[in-house]
Amino acid sequence: MGMFADIPWDIIAIQTVNGIVTGMILALVASGLTLIFGIMDVVNFAHGELFMLGAYIGAVVLVTSGSFWVALVVSTLTVALMGAALQVTTLRPLLGRDPLTTILATFGISLVLQNYALWHFGPVPRKIQEPITGQFELFYLVYPWYRVLIAVLSAAIIGGLYLFLKYGRYGVWIRATTQDRFMAQAMGIPVPWVHTGVFAIGAGMAAASGVLFGPLIGINHAMGLDWVLKAFIVVVVGGMGNLGGSIAASILVSLLEAYAVILVGYIYVGGQPLSPALAVVVPFIVLIVTLLFRPTGLFVPTPK
Repeated sequence: MGMFADIPWDIIAIQTVNGIVTGMILALVASGLTLIFGIMDVVNFAHGELFMLGAYIGAVVLVTSGSFWVALVVSTLTVALMGAALQVTTLRPLLGRDPLTTILATFGISLVLQNYALWHFGPVPRKIQEPITGQFELFYLVYPWYRVLIAVLSAAIIGGLYLFLKYGRYGVWIRATTQDRFMAQAMGIPVPWVHTGVFAIGAGMAAASGVLFGPLIGINHAMGLDWVLKAFIVVVVGGMGNLGGSIAASILVSLLEAYAVILVGYIYVGGQPLSPALAVVVPFIVLIVTLLFRPTGLFVPTPK
């Protein structure tokens, strides 16, 4: 306890805010992934590349229009349409086949999109200029307002998705398809087009995440890999197909990783502190523990 007591509270506060902000972006990415799996039973390995393309398209539109918000909307709609086209041409013909075929198909799509981005945009990272540049004091440390804006916008988008699924007509179709695909089809719901719409929504959410997080990192052709890997982890930890569980798991994993960055700096091996880079193993530890003790997910209610 002695070494942990030495950690300044302002650093813990900053890392808490960082964890929540990162968790909300991760929740936005994972929500689209969860939605696609929950409705279509498709593990979308191309989700990270849709995140990456969203960031690139946002950067291009921002240069052209000069407006971050125009870039956000255009990127989201463009990638959503692209996702719909991918579903119709690539995944719809595979419906009902072995799940391995859809995994291989989405993995192939991810390779194509990644190499296309490398060829078209080049290897030099790009940057999106954030729409607000102000900062405020948080426990004597300076913190950018834009990070807070990211968390608020991510929460608003996820909240909009929840309301859409709960009260919208198309949302009712989606929930009906989730519960019983064949009965929904028998009741006249166009299940193939529901799948297309769901994939488009998931792709659009991935693109929005890429634009929102673009100002904080360099945009490159491989940026989606880390995010989709974490998104898969939180989807498993939260419960496959469980939207609320994925959101809770995103915040939990991001907070644990943020706190681990601090803690490893206070652990000495051979007289030297451990590298903060070791904190990246935290999501994998959470995943392993979940699979060992609660393989259905931490936030899935236990059947009575």
